[in-house]
Amino acid sequence: MAAPEPPGADRRRPRKSRITYHVRAALAAWLQGEAKRAHDDFGRYRVLDVGSGIKPYAPFFAPYADSYVGVDIRNPAADVEGSAEALPVEDGSFDLVLCTQVLEHVEDPDKAVRELHRVTSPGGRVLTSTHGVQVYHPSPTDYWRWTHAGLALLFERNAEWESVSVTPVGGAATCLAATTGVYVDLLFRKAHLPPLAHASIWTLNSLGAVVDRAVPSLRKPIPGSLHLNFHVVADKPR
Repeated sequence: MAAPEPPGADRRRPRKSRITYHVRAALAAWLQGEAKRAHDDFGRYRVLDVGSGIKPYAPFFAPYADSYVGVDIRNPAADVEGSAEALPVEDGSFDLVLCTQVLEHVEDPDKAVRELHRVTSPGGRVLTSTHGVQVYHPSPTDYWRWTHAGLALLFERNAEWESVSVTPVGGAATCLAATTGVYVDLLFRKAHLPPLAHASIWTLNSLGAVVDRAVPSLRKPIPGSLHLNFHVVADKPR
């Protein structure tokens, strides 16, 4: 009998008919690539997943990591209890630190970034993702949205990094399609027509991606741009 699949398959392989598709599909592809790149750079490594939830991305790191520790608040699936602003682990104890879709929910993002830096080993790496444009979604709180410039500033003013890069997810068309999809989904569900909701969102998600690919300027972080999400890679000096 085959072993059961680890939790979070819908995060690792999101459906295009879901309103979260573009954020989750890009995040999954990015983390898969970063998991292998970290192995190429570090060899076997130690992972800390901050705000880990059900640890949906742990399978991406399993072939390369000696340990994978999830830290979260009031979460039985976590290995350690703690917040992003006060991580209960020793200085420099992890080679790769993840913090995905968490920064928008923390009360003090500056303190959280300082903590991410503190627990990362010299020469290690922090991988963070968070929202650009998104509807308000308290779970249980929702405080912040960023631009690419704001995220770069957040990291650079709170710690010494060898490098910080911020990459936008999708472009203006993808962002508008995904945001519209939230309200289309709500409308059809209130009308008790979920199949129409799925079909409409699939169409919106597909069209947004096609338009962004056809017009490269829509994907660039320039004046007038809109982005659903951002991926941050911050390398700590040795």
